[in-house]
Amino acid sequence: MSAHSSFSVRRARLRQLVASGATIVAPGATDALSARLIEAHGFECVYIGSYATAASRFGLPDTGLLSLSDMVEQVRTIANAVRAPVIADAEGGFNDAPNIWRTVQAFEQAGASAIHIEDHAFGKHADVRQRLRPLEEAVARIHAAVEAREDPGFMVVARSDAVWVSGDFEDTVRRLAAYAEAGADMVFPTLVTPEQLTEIRRRVPRPAMIVDMPDRTLADETHAGASVVLYYGLSVLVQFDALGRALERFKSARDANAVPGYREKLHAFEAFMGYREFAERARRYGQP
Repeated sequence: MSAHSSFSVRRARLRQLVASGATIVAPGATDALSARLIEAHGFECVYIGSYATAASRFGLPDTGLLSLSDMVEQVRTIANAVRAPVIADAEGGFNDAPNIWRTVQAFEQAGASAIHIEDHAFGKHADVRQRLRPLEEAVARIHAAVEAREDPGFMVVARSDAVWVSGDFEDTVRRLAAYAEAGADMVFPTLVTPEQLTEIRRRVPRPAMIVDMPDRTLADETHAGASVVLYYGLSVLVQFDALGRALERFKSARDANAVPGYREKLHAFEAFMGYREFAERARRYGQP
């Protein structure tokens, strides 16, 4: 099967999952290895967000520094390492409405099954004054993105950060309804409560994507009506914690054997990565 055909199959699979009414869990990946682990543990989708990508690829905070090519290359690497559908963060679309076809084309060609486009214009940090795009401009971007896709299975998700920026829940509903009218396949409210998500599901005729809710469980998110839950920081924060503790242990003990998981995971790691299959191919093709 060609890569193009494989990507189309994954997009169809994601649409089927959403249509099933089940709540889909999409842990965030930092790289191809973490994406493969997510898939190997039975999760049906992989998420690629700017938060983890900025940290893992560049050692930077997620403050709007990433370019279209930065995100697309992360998608390309990960989509070619797994068979699961990949949901990707397209920030604010990277281009205005007349040029957003380039964004959609790039993510499609890289293998994404879905992208989300947000109406957050600047900020994304509690200590910085934040602002949203005007509604008309945000609607135009969603409309243009929907019309730009070549594979009808490719999903365009419209994200609103109105609650995050202003705390205005009614503005969030108004914006999400307008994005749905513009053709968005799903809507994505941020920082809403389970009760608010239930109300959005009642008033906006689209499935809802969310990020995981602090101090809530997957059961809470499912009950509120989430179709997709993005655990955007799972890999990057666990890796940050685990590697930090391992390095501290190594520095303190001055003995790598004191680091849990280092020596004893070698064989399991190499088996997971496919070294045995490489050796078998070498024998098959006559290499010593």
